[in-house]
Amino acid sequence: MTSRVAFFRPDDERAVEAAVTVSELGAEPLSDPMLEVEPTGRTPRDDAAYTILTSKTGAELVADTGWQPGGELVAIGTATAGALEAAGFDVDRLPEEFSSSGIVSELEADAPGTRIEVARSDHGSDVLTDGLVDAGGYVHETVLYRLVRPDGAGDSAVAAADGDLAGACFTSPLTVEYFLEAAADRGCRDAALEGLNTAVVGAIGDPTREAAAEHGIEVDVVPGTAEFAALAEAVVDQL
Repeated sequence: MTSRVAFFRPDDERAVEAAVTVSELGAEPLSDPMLEVEPTGRTPRDDAAYTILTSKTGAELVADTGWQPGGELVAIGTATAGALEAAGFDVDRLPEEFSSSGIVSELEADAPGTRIEVARSDHGSDVLTDGLVDAGGYVHETVLYRLVRPDGAGDSAVAAADGDLAGACFTSPLTVEYFLEAAADRGCRDAALEGLNTAVVGAIGDPTREAAAEHGIEVDVVPGTAEFAALAEAVVDQL
């Protein structure tokens, strides 16, 4: 029986770290990057009372631009906060729940009449921007980077279709969508779906779980924290 666990981290240190994590948990890592970063060259506004960064990638992109926040700096989670602090920024706010809805809960009391800058990818969740607008904030969004599917992605889909996949770690709704697109390009979408549903599937957060469910993928585990290590551990524990 296979012990291969697929993950879809970008082809950088995150994929390397994910492979180490899966190996240390006793499973065989299958790295199949589904997200490639295309920077837009834009920087966040500097006149907002609150500026929100939602990813480590975004933090790294603004690090060397000379940009400085005009008000408080908000990070979606510890990985983003760590990247910001490593670049010399002070992080003022961190939500209790590391998610878009968590940030809304963190800022909703301060939002009315306040200018809020959201700096993120082109696939950011409407939960964040709509929630802050509903709370009374004046929200502006800056797209720092686009997320595209790399050429050649889909080895995990072939493995799933062949029954050679024990687990899969989806970290965002977009990884679900791009997995299925890659499977279709490889001519094995239906078989890959069938293979996934005999494997242990993990998802970070409800949006990722819901995206999987919409496409007929049964999610077995959602970790309590939005960190890859927690996701991998939850998946491997059920193999």
